[in-house]
Amino acid sequence: MATVHAKHHDYHLVDPSPWPFVGSVAAFIMAVGAISWMHHLYSAAPIVFGIGTLGVLYTMASWWTDVIREAQYKGDHTRVVQISHRYGMILFIASEVMFFVAWFWAYFNSALFPADPVHFAREALFGGVWPPKDIQTFDPWHLPLLNTLILLTSGTTVTWAHHALLENDRRGLKWGLILTVLLGFCFTCVQAYEYHHAAFSFAGNIYGATFFMATGFHGFHVIVGTIFLLVCLIRAYKGHFTSTQHLGFEFAAWYWHFVDVVWLFLFICIYVWGHGAETMAHAAH
Repeated sequence: MATVHAKHHDYHLVDPSPWPFVGSVAAFIMAVGAISWMHHLYSAAPIVFGIGTLGVLYTMASWWTDVIREAQYKGDHTRVVQISHRYGMILFIASEVMFFVAWFWAYFNSALFPADPVHFAREALFGGVWPPKDIQTFDPWHLPLLNTLILLTSGTTVTWAHHALLENDRRGLKWGLILTVLLGFCFTCVQAYEYHHAAFSFAGNIYGATFFMATGFHGFHVIVGTIFLLVCLIRAYKGHFTSTQHLGFEFAAWYWHFVDVVWLFLFICIYVWGHGAETMAHAAH
């Protein structure tokens, strides 16, 4: 009987799984709850949204646990399968890049043409300058610079962890991941403090809308990346990764470096360039 189930190829034929169906149902419940909550349709909408969210999170945890089991214990992730996984992760990061391109586009469309005659309302809304009149931006050399240093340092520590793994240095791998997770948590705390003390809001102005959408979604990606690396840390303590097979950690490192690069563009374009434009506009007056 053992020979009937023996594997004679390099490809992965997945076992039947309930998670696509369970995940789609949970996502539908979450969407219904969110829409109902935003439109104030019924008082239980937040509870429905919470149930759907818990269902989605449970599906994600269970599905990825199955993937880890396939890679670690069943040997399904052969070299050929890993190539497909790498292509998939590259395409996923490329789609994330285009997601942020949309927010940069929205920001620069307003920032470069604050008095565009085609958009006749901009002169009245912006005062012909960017940032719009009465908007007090953040000092880029204060908290934003601190967060930049935190993320750049975290990129160094995750690279240290990767090289330690390649050299079979388990202690270096664990400490590199621990420091990276702590730095990611520090970034989130600093950004939360920054948002709490913002002199402008999301509603009522295009600057606040584009600022919070771009930096806020980046902050969400930092949280996701921190959880990703935390899972890798737990797996490292369980001895899952080897110097030759550590695809999960490699993808986490890719994702974290992507988060670092996006933040550098945000820091330069929105914090530094945006603050400089404000300074030059006030100097001109």
